[in-house]
Amino acid sequence: MERMIADEESSFVGRSRELALIGEALRAGRLVTLTGPGGAGKTRLARRAGALGTVAAEDGVAWADLSPLRDPGLLAATVADALGLSDHTPRPPAEAVCAWVGSRRMLLVLDSCEHLTAECRDLVGDLLTACPHLRVLATSREPLRVATEAVVRIGPLASSHEALALFADRAAAAGSPLRDAGERRLATMVCDRLDRLPLALELAAALLRSMPLAELHARPRAAVDLPPKPRRTAPPRHAEPPRHTEPPRQAAPPRHGGLRTTIGWSHELCTPQERLLWARLSFLPGPFDGTTAWQVACGSPLSPDGVRRTLAALCDKSIVMEQRGTYRMLDTVREYGRMWLSELGEEHTIAIRHAEHVFAEIRRAHQEWLGPAQRTWYRRVAVLHADIRLATEHFLRTDPRAALELIGHYTFFWVCSGFLYEARQYLERAIELLPEEERRNEAWVRGLWSLGLTQTLQGDYDAARATAVACTRAARAARDTEELGRAAYLEGVLHLLEGRPLAASAVADAALSGRAAGYPDGPTAATVLCRLVRVFALTGSGRLDEARHEALRLRAVCVEVEEYWTRSYVDHQLALIAVLEGRAADAVRHARAVLDAKRHIGDAFGVAMALDVLAIALSETGDARAAAHAFGAALRFWERVGHPQRGTPEMASLRDDCEERLVHTLGREAYTRALRQTTRYDARTLMTWASQGGPLPEH
Repeated sequence: MERMIADEESSFVGRSRELALIGEALRAGRLVTLTGPGGAGKTRLARRAGALGTVAAEDGVAWADLSPLRDPGLLAATVADALGLSDHTPRPPAEAVCAWVGSRRMLLVLDSCEHLTAECRDLVGDLLTACPHLRVLATSREPLRVATEAVVRIGPLASSHEALALFADRAAAAGSPLRDAGERRLATMVCDRLDRLPLALELAAALLRSMPLAELHARPRAAVDLPPKPRRTAPPRHAEPPRHTEPPRQAAPPRHGGLRTTIGWSHELCTPQERLLWARLSFLPGPFDGTTAWQVACGSPLSPDGVRRTLAALCDKSIVMEQRGTYRMLDTVREYGRMWLSELGEEHTIAIRHAEHVFAEIRRAHQEWLGPAQRTWYRRVAVLHADIRLATEHFLRTDPRAALELIGHYTFFWVCSGFLYEARQYLERAIELLPEEERRNEAWVRGLWSLGLTQTLQGDYDAARATAVACTRAARAARDTEELGRAAYLEGVLHLLEGRPLAASAVADAALSGRAAGYPDGPTAATVLCRLVRVFALTGSGRLDEARHEALRLRAVCVEVEEYWTRSYVDHQLALIAVLEGRAADAVRHARAVLDAKRHIGDAFGVAMALDVLAIALSETGDARAAAHAFGAALRFWERVGHPQRGTPEMASLRDDCEERLVHTLGREAYTRALRQTTRYDARTLMTWASQGGPLPEH
């Protein structure tokens, strides 16, 4: 798994007793929920417990941050992403997650479950039933009420000494270290007054940037109330009264006075512009970058430069956290900002501004996909994923055509990131909502193309075939040569995966023959994709000389425009052609080039295909042990992808022959041991080894 416990943004202070309780509860049971008020530090404790290995988890720890998730229907898909799954089947994500976890011994952390309590209850109940060695650590303001759940209540820090240690650490980070015993006494009184609640102490320490400790100690309590956390109810399927494990102190009530006080102080000490930016940024669903902050929050009276300066000021006050150019708000601070955003009456305006910003970003990603910006966009779109979900939901309510266009532009990014199920759900909703009179434009054609591609890659070939026919018909009616080319690519990929290379070749050739009649000069995404289909088709039909010639020409185009996605699949075909022609060393070189390119853009499906051909090529060179490791790595990625066919049909016999040779050379026991060895490594380590060669690193 690649989505592990994130690095801590600041030092961890105290909480040794709570950590011990969490460890004991996890060793005794399979579900532990940390409950308590906002600001008690549940997330930090969960992160610390996971990082310290408080429970044996030989197969890893996965972290699912649920705080940005607004649509409860995407809970299982979010957990799948946290596990590193890139499921290419039409099955529901919950089923895919249960199947993948299976008998693995791992810890799954579900952070911030309170707004999805019923859905988390059902998913966790299913996981614990289907996965006998899985343990789950959840954080929530209330128990999940799943059978066998142990609840550890997290409240204030256990003692004034522990609270002072945290305050002193954060005060030093704010540039105001406690200098003597007198200041330590004042700080202790501040800590006790703030009920020793961790978030309250951190916010108070940040205030020392703008006032001395004596003034902070003298400040009155602020009459601030936090908005209630939204709650929804649903019929519980796994509900059961939880078991409680008490920490050293009684948990604080949900509306904790110390937290209200420090948030009130922080808000009071903000300038009007800082308060306004705080409110506007609270609309964002999760982590964000400076560009998103500027685009969403800019507007009278906040100028572009004003947003940048004010964001820096909010970071100084710890209202916003910053780490390597990425910003985020803690849930409780965001809730307070949303309350003020509602009071200001700006929610609708900010929602429109946010959706338009996301739309513009994805349109640019689509326009720049075939070129040097491609790999940058793959990284940027990953950061924007929660925002894309939120914008899509907005457009589904207000403008289904825009929703269809947004998802259509995003298709290749969805595919490489493994969000096929999610993309299909959005596309089907948008298509159903689009009025009949709007089903004759580019957005409609692109939506059908995107839906057909997701259906094809999920292996739902009957549905994909019908969608491909509708897409081609719509592209012809629109007389759009670029969309006709994309439709041909869709039909060609479907033919290839169903084992009809000649039909795929005919479709691609027909689309490319019309280039002179209407295509603009130079490569376009559609022509490049159709040429890729032709390379696959020529290889699959045994026309290797033609396939190699066409592949090298297409690769030169990709190199010229600095494109990675198509180039990686061309290199895959060059590796396969080299294997079929008996040029094993060339095959290894091309397969490693595929994997090197995939490191820039993800794409677990393509990685799995490349590892298969690398294993076959390595076995042809006589390096049986490395070939067995490559096969083991391929199995790891195919398991993540879930594709039963494992790529195009012609690969099956090559894999079978290779495995038979390896078993004969190494012996069944040694071959099995080599496969098993790859399970000790994470995906990144395997990718580095496979792309660069050499021995696997010591574990």
